[in-house]
Amino acid sequence: MFLSVFDIFKIGIGPSSSHTMGPMTAAARFLELFRLGSYGEVARLRVSLHGSLAFTGKGHATDRAVILGLIGFEPHTLDPDAAEIHEAEVRTRKTIQPEGLSEIRFDPEIDLVFDFGPALPEHANGLKFMAYDNQEQLLLHETYFSIGGGFVVTERDFLASKVEAPKDLREEKEAVGYPYPFGSAAQMLRMGEEGGLTIAQMKRANEQTALPAAEFNSRLDAIWEAMNSCIDRGLRLEGELPGGLGVKRRAKAIRERLEAQKGSNSVQPHVANDWLCAYAMAVNEENASGGRVVTSPTNGAAGVVPAVIRYYRDHCVGASNEGIRDFLLTAAAIGGLIKHNASISGAECGCQAEVGSASAMAAAGLCAALGGSNAQIENAAEIALEHHLGMTCDPAKGLVQVPCIERNGLGAIKAVTAASLALHGDGTHFMPLDNCIETMRQTGLDMREKYKETSLGGLAVNLPEC
Repeated sequence: MFLSVFDIFKIGIGPSSSHTMGPMTAAARFLELFRLGSYGEVARLRVSLHGSLAFTGKGHATDRAVILGLIGFEPHTLDPDAAEIHEAEVRTRKTIQPEGLSEIRFDPEIDLVFDFGPALPEHANGLKFMAYDNQEQLLLHETYFSIGGGFVVTERDFLASKVEAPKDLREEKEAVGYPYPFGSAAQMLRMGEEGGLTIAQMKRANEQTALPAAEFNSRLDAIWEAMNSCIDRGLRLEGELPGGLGVKRRAKAIRERLEAQKGSNSVQPHVANDWLCAYAMAVNEENASGGRVVTSPTNGAAGVVPAVIRYYRDHCVGASNEGIRDFLLTAAAIGGLIKHNASISGAECGCQAEVGSASAMAAAGLCAALGGSNAQIENAAEIALEHHLGMTCDPAKGLVQVPCIERNGLGAIKAVTAASLALHGDGTHFMPLDNCIETMRQTGLDMREKYKETSLGGLAVNLPEC
């Protein structure tokens, strides 16, 4: 199995990788079919959102994402100011003018449908696109699934991926071309032991089959720079987050109080936890406001990994740029295993799949950066994931704010604790990471739909009466 570090860590926009970035990408891909094929001239478009995309789509700005994707915007290059102007034009003119195509009728109030019926059977995050000619004859329709972390697949590809085949044959096919194509933590540990390599070294060897070392390092550094810039911006800004909950940004105020306490006798020993929360909350406040973030592995969990890297850089003895690279490579390896064998989607498996996965990735990354062995790294990831099992995804009003912002801070704290516990051991432990990932998958399957990013249960329906 091989999933690139640049698939796990993607620069995009908030507030959600599955509900914002994914639908934007799907919309752009649908129109690209008409540029490449001979389906006739499109006169009108219609889009329907299903499952979690319908129930929490307004809070996650899914409708806005679809409009922008149809215009031609992409998450990694989107200019928020320009996007706002173009979205307003579409809502006023009720047409779109995609590059290379004629003007197309599209009234978001009529042609963008939130379907609150049953979710599509294949996946909780479904979008259907339909294109018509001037006689209202259907020219083309396509169904996409936004499967978490900004990943999008067509219905055909999704069903093809579910076709059962012997696991060893599937993994053999996926292994072609990569020197260390581990598809499980057990394989990862075995390959590392046989080759005398760290997880980061194996991950780097896989990545550099396609990219020269200098280019790869440059792109990897750009990921951390984007994460760090997001933290810095979140630590500077204040005000109320959009959406109507009245949630105020807090990261800046926490930072100012922590800085004021430096050098005083009033500093508590748990101040490192306060900094971790400030870093993580800064990212997720940016995400909630629609700012530029890095999926880590999703937007809803985007604060955990950057917060722990910033903690490593600013608070840990012996931190280095090479340590940050090893952190990202190791974290991506763990994130890839979780996505391959379970899910990173809150709509599929609850928040255990988002913040739980992010915490496991961050724990593994920190353990690696601090010199942990492969066995200790695997142990750190397992500890962090194990103690998020069963966590539901129940955002208030469908907004990625309550409990999501604070939850990232606590996920970062758990990650540091898990790494520290693992480093105090020799890597031997009772529950293998593979078993923990499988437990998370099974727990997600058993979890009721109202606790999986539909805002129909849990905290989302127990709001203060005010």
